[in-house]
Amino acid sequence: MLHTKAPHIEEMVGEALQKAHHLGEPLFISIVEHIDDQNPFQFFETGQHIDQHRSFWQSAENDLTMVGIGKASQLYAKSKQRFREVQSLWKHLQENAMLHDDYNKKGTGMVALGGFSFDPEQKEDTPWESFPDSKMTIPAFLLTKVDGETYLTINALIFPEDHQQQIAHQIQDHRDLLLNEGEMSGSLPVIDQTFEVAPEAWKESVKKATDDITAGLMEKVVLARELRVTFKEDVQIAAVLKALADTQPNSYIFCYESEGDHFIGATPERLAKVEDRELVSTCLAGTIPRGRTEQEDLKLGEELLGDPKNLQEHQFVVEMIKEAVEACSSQVEVPNGPVLYPLRNLQHLYTPVRAVLDQGYTLLDVIEKLHPTPALGGMPQRVSVEYIRTHETLNRGWYAGPIGWFDAQDNGEFAVAIRSALIQQKEASLFAGCGVVEDSDPEAEYAETAVKLKPMMNVLGGSEWDM
Repeated sequence: MLHTKAPHIEEMVGEALQKAHHLGEPLFISIVEHIDDQNPFQFFETGQHIDQHRSFWQSAENDLTMVGIGKASQLYAKSKQRFREVQSLWKHLQENAMLHDDYNKKGTGMVALGGFSFDPEQKEDTPWESFPDSKMTIPAFLLTKVDGETYLTINALIFPEDHQQQIAHQIQDHRDLLLNEGEMSGSLPVIDQTFEVAPEAWKESVKKATDDITAGLMEKVVLARELRVTFKEDVQIAAVLKALADTQPNSYIFCYESEGDHFIGATPERLAKVEDRELVSTCLAGTIPRGRTEQEDLKLGEELLGDPKNLQEHQFVVEMIKEAVEACSSQVEVPNGPVLYPLRNLQHLYTPVRAVLDQGYTLLDVIEKLHPTPALGGMPQRVSVEYIRTHETLNRGWYAGPIGWFDAQDNGEFAVAIRSALIQQKEASLFAGCGVVEDSDPEAEYAETAVKLKPMMNVLGGSEWDM
């Protein structure tokens, strides 16, 4: 990787063209500049005039926001070893890259944002045709807000046959458009119809799963269901993103656009984070609603902390994550018991796992070992995933899959894509799941999924929605 001084864009394109001619292959360039503060939602909205490949990520701690516009390059895996193949493609892209980055901040420069499907062996495409099993995008333009400052990264893949002035002028024009901040024009959608997909059949599937668990087929399985919504007009994604950010504290706010379709959500569940080799994973399993009063809230929290079913479900996750982290890390620390993790509508049992990532391992190695956790698949892992593949009627696609980012400094973070929706113009599919164990009650699990659907429904125009 060659780091350059800060040239004019046209000069850097020219230098890259010379090197691309010499190498006989395209060369990646990345330029980072410190800019005035920008509204990330406005930046996202303006980006629709440039490309139908946009991305948005805001950390649960709200200390990092990234907005990607366009695609300088994309990483797809074709083999079954999808995490390792993406890592290999990423390494190759960096080998001859020309980087100008005087700031060295996480989430700037060469950054890949995207995700992976829950189950790559799922054969049915509908409605996820625009989202392949793996897709990590290095944006052409990346807005990063970190440590109280704002940065713009310009990325481009320069081919030997490119024209220097044409490429430079196009980059400059798009940059000027994105930074010419105006007023957001979008509003929240108005619902036309909602349709639950086979709720009674789903309850029956929960009952069957408890029977299969009692018979010893598995210890736990997570079953998801779908709610379909149609709207009066096409959904304005930037407005929905802002509403999620405003109403869902302590959650990762994300959106990935692919061929005009949008996968969007507010998930509380971190899969893994790596920063300066320090690894953090999160065990988040066991759920109960928030109370309407402080007293009721405390009572519900105490009930969750003492509930055998939820504690058992949580312990499944803790044990699996600890084992996965130990396989590629040292100095692993796990608290003795869970604490409460409050969200607007729900509270969860929460246990953090901390470690130091061993040399030779990357964030994607950790994700490969963790996905899917018992909170999203079940126990044992292979048996539960096969059970889901056979018994769930919906195609999860990217729902419950790993979504996130990594940069050229080996920093990065992935969350689990729950509390989410696939939005396609005037239509949306919302997903929610629950962990089924031996003593699960179908009606109670159905009610839990209804609560989990509320955060997305509220920002999609269903503020009075109840089931």
